[in-house]
Amino acid sequence: MNSNEDTNLEDLFTTYHQQIYHFIFRYTQDENMSYDIVQDTFIKYQKYQAEFDSTKSHIRTFLFRIAYQLTMNKLKRQNKLQKLLPFLYENKQESSIPLEDKITIRAALLKLPLEQRSVIIFYYYHDFSQKDIAEILQIPLGTVKSRLHTALDKLKKILEVGDDE
Repeated sequence: MNSNEDTNLEDLFTTYHQQIYHFIFRYTQDENMSYDIVQDTFIKYQKYQAEFDSTKSHIRTFLFRIAYQLTMNKLKRQNKLQKLLPFLYENKQESSIPLEDKITIRAALLKLPLEQRSVIIFYYYHDFSQKDIAEILQIPLGTVKSRLHTALDKLKKILEVGDDE
C-alpha cells in the first residue's frame, strides 16, 4: 500500500467512523462489538477497495453496505439477532419531539420486522436515498419502496392503536 492509499483510508475513517459506529450500535447495543465491526468495516474496505466503482455508487454507501453485512453476520453468528434490536438515536429532526413521543415511536419501530425496520433507519435516520438503500441491502429498488410503504402503514396502525388505549 502506498502513502496515498494510507491517507485516503485515514481520511475515510475520520469522515465516516462515527456515523458507522452509531449505525452499528443501534443493532448490537454493544459498544465493544460495534467498535470491532467498525474496524472490520475499514479492513474489509481496504481489502476490496479496488472493486469499488465511484461511477456506480458513493463511498458512503459502499462503507455502510460493508458495515451492514458485517453486523448482520456477527449477530447471526452469535444468535442474538432477535434479542439485540436497534434503538434509534436522537437526530436533529427528532430534537423537537417530546420524549414520551420518541419512546412511543421507538417502541412501535421495534414491533416491525427487521427488514422493514432497516429501511426506516436508513431512510429517516441516516438520510439515505431509496436507491442507496437498495445498494446497501443488495435488494431491488422496488423492494425498498415496498418495505418502506409497508413499514409506514404498519407504524401508523401501531401508533393509532396506542392512541386508543
